[in-house]
Amino acid sequence: MKVLLVSANRLKTPYPIYPLGLDYVANAISAEHQVRLADMNEMENSDPLVEVIHEFLPDIVGLSLRNIDNCDITAPKDYIAEYRELARTVRRHSDALLVLGGSGFTLFPRDIMEALEADYGIVGEGERLSLLLRAIETHQETSGIPGVVKSGSNGVIPSPWDGNLARGLHKESSYVPFYLKNGGMLNLQTKRGCNFKCIYCTYPHIEGKKLRLIPPKEVADTALWIEKTGAKYFFVTDSAFNADYRHSIAVARAFMRSGVSIPWGAFFAPTRPPEDYYRILADAGLTHVEFGTESLSDDVLASYRKPFRAEHVLCSHEAARDAGLHVAHYFLLGGPGEDVHSVDRTLSNADGLEGAVFFFFCGMRIYPNTALYDMAVASAYISASRNLMAPVFYESPEITSEDIVQRVRDHAAGRTNWVVGSGEALTARIIPRMYARGHYGPLWERLIR
Repeated sequence: MKVLLVSANRLKTPYPIYPLGLDYVANAISAEHQVRLADMNEMENSDPLVEVIHEFLPDIVGLSLRNIDNCDITAPKDYIAEYRELARTVRRHSDALLVLGGSGFTLFPRDIMEALEADYGIVGEGERLSLLLRAIETHQETSGIPGVVKSGSNGVIPSPWDGNLARGLHKESSYVPFYLKNGGMLNLQTKRGCNFKCIYCTYPHIEGKKLRLIPPKEVADTALWIEKTGAKYFFVTDSAFNADYRHSIAVARAFMRSGVSIPWGAFFAPTRPPEDYYRILADAGLTHVEFGTESLSDDVLASYRKPFRAEHVLCSHEAARDAGLHVAHYFLLGGPGEDVHSVDRTLSNADGLEGAVFFFFCGMRIYPNTALYDMAVASAYISASRNLMAPVFYESPEITSEDIVQRVRDHAAGRTNWVVGSGEALTARIIPRMYARGHYGPLWERLIR
């Protein structure tokens, strides 16, 4: 069969994200089928996609939906209308079956199936598309395939598939040059799943609650291939690179043994690290540490069910800085337990985290299949029948988002390294120009003055 896989994401701020999941799916099916890849991030409009459709004549079109919205209460953006128009473009120019997937789809499969009028959808890991294609080819029933949703079907969404993973970048990805030109950044994974219990997080639903570790040598081989493409940097897309300290150290040592020489970054939980942990990672090429700190109030961290407290954040921060690394902290203010005093405590404690960039987000996006959703229903904050595909945020009754934003801005006193939201206006204006001048990587460290 001829399969066209399309990454629907067009968000380029703070920087364009390589569609790694699409590569995984392509690798899982390319041995048995003809596969083409298309990335909307490198297209000005839908015309190039239409050309690909007319030239390739696919039997199946798979749309990968990364995000539903931007999860930002201060400047909300919804992407469903854009996805709907993309699906209509496919329908106007092809009779192919339309299959949806991706992390965004996994959160609201029934609603998005209906909105985009798709034939099938895949909840969870998209590699199982190979199973769906085999069933379609042999005219077999698809209801028994874990995670597959069919148009018009009812009942409970099947559990995500936990089968073998076909990992690695797709060697024939046509869009690699776009990312090399715009930041020089590609991505890789070292594990899937998340064993933390944060009340708002969707990772355990999307990838599972159990960590599945990729052999360090295999990760290092992928990093070497990334380097050979001409990439200047790669980012590890794990929910938290240090969720398993022993494995992440093994990965770092595999990088060193394999001769990986380009810099890289990752997302970390600011739990207390083993001795010399960040120095080992720095020796292996780590340059950027992004901490999911969320708050510096112990009461709020406990309410969020975070696996650390404020003292652990300070310890992690100092260890990373002592290793010579660039450090950013991401805060999520206004959730359960937040009040004026906890916000002020977070801001005053942040003053002690020297040499870092701070990104502040307000209000928690409520998603199904999270503890926050259960809490919101139990407290009558929302009804169990509330449709959450349009963004709904939990805001503490003790303090408004507007008040939080104002307190952050007043406390920041014009410091450029204190950013409300993702800083889209700033990054959209500055970062493309810096990439054009040959800079690469995330570049947020340049906000420090």
